[in-house]
Amino acid sequence: MSSFDAYLSLKGIISGDVLADEKLAFHTSYRIGGPADLFITVDNYNDLRTTIAILESNAIPWVMFGKGTNILVSDEGYRGAVIVLGKEFNHFAFDEEDPTRVSVGAGVSIARMVQESFRRGLSGLEMLVGVPGTVGGAVVMNAGTREQWIGQVVESLVVYRPHEGLKRYMHKDIAWFYRQTTIAPQDIVLEVVLALRQSDIVHLRAKMEASLSKRKKSQPLNKASCGSVFLNPPDKSVAQLIEAAGLKGYQHGGAQVSDVHANFIVNNGRASAQDVLSVMKVVKDKVGRLYGVELKPEVKFLGFEKN
Repeated sequence: MSSFDAYLSLKGIISGDVLADEKLAFHTSYRIGGPADLFITVDNYNDLRTTIAILESNAIPWVMFGKGTNILVSDEGYRGAVIVLGKEFNHFAFDEEDPTRVSVGAGVSIARMVQESFRRGLSGLEMLVGVPGTVGGAVVMNAGTREQWIGQVVESLVVYRPHEGLKRYMHKDIAWFYRQTTIAPQDIVLEVVLALRQSDIVHLRAKMEASLSKRKKSQPLNKASCGSVFLNPPDKSVAQLIEAAGLKGYQHGGAQVSDVHANFIVNNGRASAQDVLSVMKVVKDKVGRLYGVELKPEVKFLGFEKN
């Protein structure tokens, strides 16, 4: 079966939208990326199960997508299906008996959850103020700083594992590291229970405003990017290494090492995915040659045969 056949089948079965040849530049924070054969929004659990079953039974590759904030998509796009969590995964509910506990759909935006927790005087997510993306994506990559990350307030999560069904993991079942977890690649996070803490709202506001102010001053938020490109090595700052190598501001095509934060490669408005890859290679090679540090990408890749 072709992607077009799958398109016709899914259009008649699931409640969410099914788009063909959807340009992924419209769905990534980099504003880069060619078309996906299929772009599917699943509004509920049955939609998700049905979609994956149809795609896999017909050998059509697929990948889950959040807000596209930590990904570089090939200029040629992706020969497969991109799946996005829709309606039923975009809600949250606070526990009536314990107002510090909240069940959050994986599709809820980080910004929405940070603002809601602040409104209720709850602490635990303030380090994510100004961070784009979804709660599900944040949990999978354990978003945060070296000192504070979202995994510290995750009580449990529900995932869907194709061919096996729903599974619930408690906090202790998962190892939480800087910008990574042991959540299996095949597990699709659907819901997260967060255990937050009551806090003085004035103190909380001050912390959030300070964090947001620092982020605005130290990151190129006015330009399209994927956020941090490389992982920080232990006890080292990638940004400082890149700057010391004389690469701050280095440009190839429309991609440039930010002159605000050297671990951001920004799209100056006309960058291709190949431009970004070229800049990454120059940075990785020079930092490795000068300092003996092998930089590892934090950004994920889609649609490339080899990265």
